[in-house]
Amino acid sequence: MSQAGARVSLEAVYRTEARRVLATLIRLLGGFDAAEEALHEAFAAAAEQWPREGVPTNPYAWLVSAGRFRTIDRWRRQARLAGALPQLAVLAEPAPEPAMPEAVQDDELRLIFTCCHPALAPDARIALTLREVGGLTTEEIARAYLSPAPTIAQRIVRAKAKIRDEAIPYEIPGRADLPDRIDSALRVVYLIFNEGYAATQGPSLTRGDLCAEAVRLGRLLVDLLDEPEALGLLALMLLHEARRATRVDAAGDLVLLENQDRLLWDRARIAEARALIGQSMGSRRIGPYGLQAAIAAVHAQAPSTDETDWAQITGLYDVLLRIAPSPVIGLNRAVALGMRDGPQAGLVAIEAVIGEGGLGGYHLAHAARADMQRRLGLTEAAQASYRRALDLARQPAERRFLQGRLDDLAVRGAP
Repeated sequence: MSQAGARVSLEAVYRTEARRVLATLIRLLGGFDAAEEALHEAFAAAAEQWPREGVPTNPYAWLVSAGRFRTIDRWRRQARLAGALPQLAVLAEPAPEPAMPEAVQDDELRLIFTCCHPALAPDARIALTLREVGGLTTEEIARAYLSPAPTIAQRIVRAKAKIRDEAIPYEIPGRADLPDRIDSALRVVYLIFNEGYAATQGPSLTRGDLCAEAVRLGRLLVDLLDEPEALGLLALMLLHEARRATRVDAAGDLVLLENQDRLLWDRARIAEARALIGQSMGSRRIGPYGLQAAIAAVHAQAPSTDETDWAQITGLYDVLLRIAPSPVIGLNRAVALGMRDGPQAGLVAIEAVIGEGGLGGYHLAHAARADMQRRLGLTEAAQASYRRALDLARQPAERRFLQGRLDDLAVRGAP
């Protein structure tokens, strides 16, 4: 195999397998730091050997084996660990897997539940899992949280230390302990999907690998849990995934919902999602993910933006805001209100949400305000809001869209 071909193959394997390899190495080596170093060593070995020997039939197994045994060899060479050779010998032997349902035999799912242990602070659980399972950078997590990157980094470091110091087990919790960790696990999968659906940085607006991984983990959670919100989350992700390919054009530029080609939406995913919503609603324990899925389903069944049932969407947001209040949900409700009652009502509602605080650094809040101002013919105000959104946006496709809006206003003014 040529050097160039091996490099392309290695990069592809890294994108698809790195997080799963890391999760397995954490189980085999017993800690985050050792596993992360082993992961780097495994890929370094692959970069050296694959051009000569070819890509193995099972890259995941090859990388796990390489990382594991290189780490054990390194530990054996370290004099300070000489007394631990018996323990290292045990690590070097194949570890028997306990009997468990197939859905539970997934190291990433084990890792999610370890990171979501109730001994960790809620924010630390999510930040750690996004970093270790989702592969997000500290900066990406910080943007998702609307928090400074050093704050997120400290949470991750403290969470890892607590897992190590308190010997928190790397395992799926028993049925009795699942309720304490379900909310965090679902939120982590949701945030991984969000980063794939609307990437905070990088050249592409979407990251299909993260979306696919989140959907896979969502299916595992549905199989494992008798939980309506797991059904709702999976339905929500499938509905968004059904139209992800239409969110950008051939040039990679952002396409708004109103301009997307609905004939290209994946109707099979939409049908599966609607069935999941029916199951979730049938439990009479509807939660935030189920409600968001119901909102997405209204969009999915509408022939166009103008024919969308905005009254139903606004009503669903009213319920969602009562059970899971947040500035972002308030903003989304305000936008829906503007679509139902007109841009003046929408602008008033958006201004009220921004005035309550929490969205000053959120570029989409300023973009939503700018859109209502543009629709009302408030050109100068819209330009100021678009400029503020552009200052805050980091994703190239979003920045191009916002700059395009500013250019249109400069040339033609508001519609």
